[in-house]
Amino acid sequence: MKKRIDNIYRLGIKELFSLRYDLFLVFLIVYFFTFGVYEGAQSGNTDVENASIAIVDEDRSIISNRIHDSLLEPYFKDPDLLSVNEIDQAMDRGLYSFVIDIPPDFQKDLLAGDQPEIQINVDATAMSIAGRGAGYIQNVISEELVEFLNRGDQVEAAGIVIRSRFNPNLEAAWFQSVMEIVNNITILAIILTGAAVIREREHGTIEHLLVMPLRPFEIMLAKIWANGLVVLVAVIFSLYIVVQGLLEVPISGSIPLFIAGTIVFLFSVTSLGILLATIARSMPQFGLLAIPVFLVMMMLSGVYTPMDSMPTVLRYIMYFSPSTHFVSFAQAVLFRDAGIDVVWWDFAKIFFIGAMFFTAALYRFRKSITAAQS
Repeated sequence: MKKRIDNIYRLGIKELFSLRYDLFLVFLIVYFFTFGVYEGAQSGNTDVENASIAIVDEDRSIISNRIHDSLLEPYFKDPDLLSVNEIDQAMDRGLYSFVIDIPPDFQKDLLAGDQPEIQINVDATAMSIAGRGAGYIQNVISEELVEFLNRGDQVEAAGIVIRSRFNPNLEAAWFQSVMEIVNNITILAIILTGAAVIREREHGTIEHLLVMPLRPFEIMLAKIWANGLVVLVAVIFSLYIVVQGLLEVPISGSIPLFIAGTIVFLFSVTSLGILLATIARSMPQFGLLAIPVFLVMMMLSGVYTPMDSMPTVLRYIMYFSPSTHFVSFAQAVLFRDAGIDVVWWDFAKIFFIGAMFFTAALYRFRKSITAAQS
């Protein structure tokens, strides 16, 4: 037993030295967990922030002034005042994302019980901001109209107050930065271990290992712990330096518990990477095989689309993916400060799926080694 552990350790050290000379993979690791996380968190922000807006106030009334004053930072810049004739030119030149046109006698018609209309001109070239911003403006105007018409004379029977406990300002970067790390773990763990197996085959060093008293089990475990360790160190660095440091994202939960779950997840996806490498015959084939695999794992694991919003059949299929349970685990631990008593079932499912991947990869790896020996 001691000899096996020693073999696994020394083979893992060899993997680390081999990775050191693969400058492209080293660049990918550094890029994915530094600039990739930072840029993904910033560019993935679809919230309305400092949107340029103008108002055409043809009414010059109390309610129009209230609407003007209610469009506040950080959602909108201080609204500019335009005339009706300036609307088309300003929108064509892209000076404003939104232009609100309040018609004449708007307040008078409103108090008379009529239903006057306010026109909102939207520059839809930025689709996400246009849709969200128009919704914000509609809500702001509706609230001001209700408050103006009630004037304190009527008391609402019930009021709804919404508070966001774990992200009070609903900042998308808080969520997106952590999910970028989760996605990058999936991509790099598959690529690193798969490339390690393909590299051994293409360089002919697999034959050197075959003449040594080594078992396929030992070779696989060495590749898993070595490449998994590299990704794990990058994750810890990214979490502390990039997420908490540069992006200033507060982490509510236990980072050590998240790291423990990451280790189990790395065991699962590195085994998957080896399995894919035993199916492919070359690095280009491995790339073509791995890309759709980790794209599906990323897109349908709950990072971009909630699992409840997916079709039932697709949701059940994705339960066999370790990334689905790891996303649930990471969100619960880092965002909601969940303990092991809450996330242990996700923990167990990740390990169980990883054990299935490892068993299948070991069978394929042994088969490929037997074919090479013959």
